[in-house]
Amino acid sequence: MLRNDQLDQWDREAFLHPSTHLARHARGEAPNRVIRTASGVHIEDRDGNRFLDAFAGLYCVNVGYGRPEIAEAIAAQARELAYYHAYVGHGTEASITLAKMILDRAPANMSKVYFGLGGSDANETNVKFVWYYNNVLGRPQKKKIISRWRGYHGSGLMTGSLTGLELFHKAFDLPLAPVIHTEAPYYFRRPRLEMSEAEFTAHCAAELEALIAREGAETIAAFWAEPVLGTGGIVPPPAGYWEAIQAVLRRHDILLVLDEVVTGFGRLGSMFGADHYGIEADIITIAKGLTSAYAPLSGSIVSERVWKVLEQGTDAMGPIGHGWTYSAHPIGAAAGVANLRLIDSLGLVANAREVGAHFRAAMAAALADHPHVGEVRGEGMLCAVEFVEDRATRRFFDPERKVGAAVAAALLEQDRVIARAMPQGDILGFAPPLCLTRPEAETIAAATARAVRAVLG
Repeated sequence: MLRNDQLDQWDREAFLHPSTHLARHARGEAPNRVIRTASGVHIEDRDGNRFLDAFAGLYCVNVGYGRPEIAEAIAAQARELAYYHAYVGHGTEASITLAKMILDRAPANMSKVYFGLGGSDANETNVKFVWYYNNVLGRPQKKKIISRWRGYHGSGLMTGSLTGLELFHKAFDLPLAPVIHTEAPYYFRRPRLEMSEAEFTAHCAAELEALIAREGAETIAAFWAEPVLGTGGIVPPPAGYWEAIQAVLRRHDILLVLDEVVTGFGRLGSMFGADHYGIEADIITIAKGLTSAYAPLSGSIVSERVWKVLEQGTDAMGPIGHGWTYSAHPIGAAAGVANLRLIDSLGLVANAREVGAHFRAAMAAALADHPHVGEVRGEGMLCAVEFVEDRATRRFFDPERKVGAAVAAALLEQDRVIARAMPQGDILGFAPPLCLTRPEAETIAAATARAVRAVLG
């Protein structure tokens, strides 16, 4: 097969890639891969190599690749109206319809949807809404935001600060001062091995309560969290966590911003993580699964409580001074409408729940006896495998060995299965498209077991 080697040269000379070792890539020391086409759960590069994408791009291709219904919706919208802005009350049939469809699926206390382009800008919007909210209520000192270590909320200045991962702070002068972090609900990495799950949940709530006491509840505006930790390790919360945390937040009048960029629209086997865990959020952040990444689009779903204060603010101060050029972009909105219809018609929320459970069971069975597998965990169509040097004492590998990255590389090389080496720990992450079948789940589990044996014996 003929290769366009000029494309390889242009890639290294002109393209600055995100989350990449820039020097190695530019020098040609690291491989690049030009993706040409995709269908279902598989992608194919320009050389005809076919890979099973067990991470759905970046947790985002929920309906799977190659859905003509979404492609046709995008093309039809582009022919009719490729763009118009959403400022001063302008809308399109697609953006208005999509907002209604989202609210029809969202928790009952949600009121309005603001559209952006990606999860990072949606969380930046939410920070501004939270600060605006407290200014309208005459509480200018109530501006600090609590996030959690190992949380992921974006790569902007404020959203990168909300993120609680070293990689996203290092050399960027982050986090910024208004953001403070509390304990991650990561039971496997609990501070004392003998702690029960209930004791660890109580510990997390107590740590949050102590942080609020130190900082002063009158200075804290919001608590930012994912229903399930995503990039921080794919970690479901311990039992009772959300009930305990919400009680603390209500007691101190602190807003809850629930980042559902990964979990929204079926990933957990429920339409939203809020429903899955009984969480009553004030604002919900959405992106990824909203369009299954067929076009960029994000959203901020605001509750009736927050909406009423935003209304009050514009009555007092005039139009709200926030907007993006591409807010509610009609092509993204058209993709979202077609995508949500597909999620419903294909039964993908139920499939994520049922095949996801089968996937985790198959993974656990395939790796059950391996002495260096510390935990197989997940929820819905999310799964993670965490590696340890000693399972009995929960002793972790030296990070310099990069065990997780080595297993991911072996999985790709041996069986052409794409998983993600998570950025903080020896953790292999899986987030396949929600259309994954049972045989495909078993293929991934068997291939993972082979890769683990290849690297760790």
